[in-house]
Amino acid sequence: MSNDIKTHKDLKAWQESMKLAKAVYELTNKFPKEEVYGLSSQMRRAAVSVPSNLAEGAARASNKEFIQFLYIALGSLSELETQWILAKGLEMTPMVPEDFIDPIRKMLLGLIRTVKKRIKS
Repeated sequence: MSNDIKTHKDLKAWQESMKLAKAVYELTNKFPKEEVYGLSSQMRRAAVSVPSNLAEGAARASNKEFIQFLYIALGSLSELETQWILAKGLEMTPMVPEDFIDPIRKMLLGLIRTVKKRIKS
């Protein structure tokens, strides 16, 4: 991480993914009760995985490890997007996932590029 970033909490991607996780919890609270152990649970786990992997990766000793966790966070974000699209298709929510997911995806991809450049130099 750069000098102005002391912990994972300073990363904009972590901050925004925490907001996303909170929004997913609020969204899934409105899902049908029979989805508690189904789609609700899957979406919550994927949403929590994004900031969690950012935090774990940022705490690692090497930039290569950090990138590995950034890719895991990106995978969890894509998983969440897929589940959200399904929930929308099942008319469980009117909300469009792209409004929430795309900005975080861009941040993660930007972080990956930045850390890769740091490794090369």
